[in-house]
Amino acid sequence: MEQLSLLHPQNSKAVYKTLTKEAINDLSIDFLCDALTDEPYEKNSIRQLLISVTDDEEVIRYRCDVFDDFLRFPKLREDLTLLLDKLNDLREIERFQKDSEASSLWQLVNRLREMGEYVDCVTQIKNTLEALDIQSRGLIQLRESVRSIYNDSGFPNLKADIEETLAKAQRMKSITLGVNLDALLRPKTVGVVSLNDKEFTDSGILKRFKKFANNESELHHGNDVTGFVNFHPANPSSSKMGFGQMVVGAQGDVNHIMTSDLTGSDPLSDALKKVVSDILRRTVNEIKSMLNKYVNISGYSLVALMPEIIFYIRFAELCDKIMQKGLPLCKAEVLPKDDRNCFAEDIYNIKLAVKAVQGEEIDIVTNEFVFDDAKRIYILTGPNRGGKTTITQAVGLAFLLAQNGIYVPASSMKFSPCDNIYTHFPADENDTVDLGRLGEESKRLSEIFEVATKNSLLLLNESLATTNVAEGLYIAKDVVKAMRYLGTRAIFNTHMHELARNLDEVNGSVDGDSRIESMVTGVDRGQRSFKVFIEPPQGMSYAKDIAEKYGVTFDKIKAEIDEKNKR
Repeated sequence: MEQLSLLHPQNSKAVYKTLTKEAINDLSIDFLCDALTDEPYEKNSIRQLLISVTDDEEVIRYRCDVFDDFLRFPKLREDLTLLLDKLNDLREIERFQKDSEASSLWQLVNRLREMGEYVDCVTQIKNTLEALDIQSRGLIQLRESVRSIYNDSGFPNLKADIEETLAKAQRMKSITLGVNLDALLRPKTVGVVSLNDKEFTDSGILKRFKKFANNESELHHGNDVTGFVNFHPANPSSSKMGFGQMVVGAQGDVNHIMTSDLTGSDPLSDALKKVVSDILRRTVNEIKSMLNKYVNISGYSLVALMPEIIFYIRFAELCDKIMQKGLPLCKAEVLPKDDRNCFAEDIYNIKLAVKAVQGEEIDIVTNEFVFDDAKRIYILTGPNRGGKTTITQAVGLAFLLAQNGIYVPASSMKFSPCDNIYTHFPADENDTVDLGRLGEESKRLSEIFEVATKNSLLLLNESLATTNVAEGLYIAKDVVKAMRYLGTRAIFNTHMHELARNLDEVNGSVDGDSRIESMVTGVDRGQRSFKVFIEPPQGMSYAKDIAEKYGVTFDKIKAEIDEKNKR
């Protein structure tokens, strides 16, 4: 059976494309990931999932439904967050099972405890999923999977085995060692005499040794340990006699100790660790054998869900915060991809919402945006700092979020998925040394057209805006014609107002069903409104508004000069 995923249905045949490094930068993907989490592992996991684009309609609907459940049920996020911690422990347990040398009883007891906590956690997830009115196919399948883990994979028995094994291990309270001495009374070899279920309470070791040294009759003849007093291992806090160093390996159940200079080491304690590992190997192996009955249970497949769970939880947390700011968010409705349409109400750039969540005072302006048969390519013009880049990026991010199943920054959105998003923003000056800016930008545009299809989304931001306007305009006109011929959806924001003129002539001169339209950023009485609307480029009209606002028209200045001359 295929591994369960919350990102795509089982047996999905979806095709994925990765955002280019330019699109990752131009859409501020890293800024968005930084806003979601501070954990490097989580950032990387989210980033990798976010930049992988598919236009498979079934996959996108699947994701949208899963995220809807994550957003509706904080309890789900809370319990799955707990599961994330336990899954980290589980990965350690898996490594332990594969480690043939990991026979330490203490290590095993710790792993048993972790595994017991994991069983508790899976039980809690089962109870949570069964208690919530989840609607998504992905989470319903997860519920059935967890239920199967619990009922069919022996979790109740595993829990009982863990508790019984821990109880047995915890009944061991002390160990009796036998130590052979050389002629100088230095420890030569050490072995385990007995395992005891009671703690050793007599700590007068030095007193007993002095008593023995002063009374030869106290010397026990032979090596019969019957009646020996059960001493504790050497106390590390007082072990400064420099007995020597343990030699790895043993003969039978006895560890050999090699003498050395005064080192401050504690060979008895070191030997104890090695001896217990050797003598208790059978016990450890028995316990590991018990665990191996469960090591391949399907519950371990939950580890693979960690990045997906993180992805949904962190975006749901961000969406909660955005909605608390009173900003609209919505579940996108998926339209057939070949329609190449988009109908968005009150769309805005999610980056602005993030900044608002982070405490910045921002007046966010929303817009209506449409791709349809009448307009699929926009030539967007307007003043500097008038919102051209913001709306261009907003559209790209809305598509990317929607196709990942995340609520989009709009009050409603219906859209045909794109197969990838290609961006062409101003180049870094360091990248234009060899070809020059115009050459470098032309090269990048050519590379985009080599891979873009009619189902792609192209976002051009001040492209070809060189000092030689005529050269830039010449190439830009051909680029726009090529986009129409390809049939793609695109936004080309530019200061070249001439590019947005006479579009009827351009539409009529090139075959294609992606109609080119002029869009402008709004200006109201000289003020930037950040609203966008379909209209021919304003050109001089904007300059006229600004001139009148600040009183730099000839009539206004002439009137002021005449007034001054009268004084």
